[in-house]
Amino acid sequence: MTIPFLDLDPGHCLIGGRWRPCISGERIALYNPSDGSHLCEIARGRSEDVSEAVAAARTALDGPWGRMPAFERGRILQALGRLVLENADLLARLEALDVGKPLKQACADVTALARYMEFYAGAADKLTGETLPYLDGYTVYTLREPHGVTGHIVPWNYPMQIIGRSVGAALAAGNAAVLKPAEEACLTALAFAELARRAGLPDGALNVVPGLGTEAGAALSAHPGVDHISFTGSVAVGKLIQQAAAGNVVPVTLELGGKSPQLVFEDADVEAALPYLVNAGIQNAGQTCSAASRILVHCSRYDEVLTGMTDRYRALRAGPALDDHDLGPLVSMRQKEIVQGYLDQGEGLEIAARGEIVANAPAGGAYLAPVLFAGVPPEHRLAQEEIFGPVQVVIPFEDEDHALKIANGTAYGLVASVWTRSGARQMRLARKLRAGQVFLNNYGAGGGVELPFGGTGLSGHGREKGFEALMSFTRLKTIAALHG
Repeated sequence: MTIPFLDLDPGHCLIGGRWRPCISGERIALYNPSDGSHLCEIARGRSEDVSEAVAAARTALDGPWGRMPAFERGRILQALGRLVLENADLLARLEALDVGKPLKQACADVTALARYMEFYAGAADKLTGETLPYLDGYTVYTLREPHGVTGHIVPWNYPMQIIGRSVGAALAAGNAAVLKPAEEACLTALAFAELARRAGLPDGALNVVPGLGTEAGAALSAHPGVDHISFTGSVAVGKLIQQAAAGNVVPVTLELGGKSPQLVFEDADVEAALPYLVNAGIQNAGQTCSAASRILVHCSRYDEVLTGMTDRYRALRAGPALDDHDLGPLVSMRQKEIVQGYLDQGEGLEIAARGEIVANAPAGGAYLAPVLFAGVPPEHRLAQEEIFGPVQVVIPFEDEDHALKIANGTAYGLVASVWTRSGARQMRLARKLRAGQVFLNNYGAGGGVELPFGGTGLSGHGREKGFEALMSFTRLKTIAALHG
């Protein structure tokens, strides 16, 4: 298979502006999660390929890319955003085939990728320092400078969106990037890199090394030539990356898991809430770090909310990605087994509703019907651990303090939502909820390219999206001039 609209062999790395096989010549087979068929093969990059990519990035910083004015960087990112939109249909199809997400969701991800390029294109020349009041006879000011070579380890659930918010911000700030996409989902990462070349990005400013996380990912995390690492993925792998980076005293942005709650109070507009309560949990088959997997409902509205969610769940359909149902397959059979293991832990709990797998779903696909559990104890594994599948739990609460205790009662702290008409309650809970984002009478804010995103606890640290991400891809220098 080639990536047709780019005439690109997916079994290659991009290093120093040139597509080539990895040094070992080995490849990794990819399979279509919708039917289990062989899709293509990608390069199995290793430490030697990562070292070449880091060297190429350093050369770019010492050359035209490092000397390029910020507004020129912005023009390139703007051109890249246009190319993404011009190839939107084909990029979305690649993502659907590779990851298994419904085509409409893949289309939304393409739009988000283009939007990230547009946002960071406009922000590139707006990174400014400050002048600081100090002693008489001094002028003191700060500069924001790029870290240098940045490493980006991107997961399989939202490749395009996470590349956009991570690589886009790094390039806008003037860094040179080395990208290691997830081995399960490389195709849009490779396509994006080729579009970046065509948009005029200088050789070496963006390098892509596909491969296994234990090989290429580990090598990138520990490479002494990398100045900053951005990782989105599991808590376990995030810990390993942070440990590896610590050996080089390198800053790390970690966006890890979540067990995000939505809190529905007695005065909530339930009809308005219901679409958010369900969709925020089952989008991308629940394979979303910010999935609203816990629904906390005041006991006076519990039956009403559960009935509304049950009706919606029974109408959900999972099927092949290109057929555009509510859910596609999980990304792999291995992921299906992990989620099924959690469902097995729910024995004895009340299953309020299940969705359905369409009759024509291929037997080789990694399909799992969405499941809604009711009355789950807050301390149960299904209410505590990130499942990363289409599974939600509904939990009753008695009052505001009880709701807050349950909401903050996990090791995660990524996203939360509050449904109430009380402005005072909104403000109280927005401050008290342990989460990096809190939404009031909504959830997700349409993706929110401009909105800083990240968490606390096991959800990680650092922020992506918005201007905050741009700042994190720079280091601050203070200059003090004594002039009398």
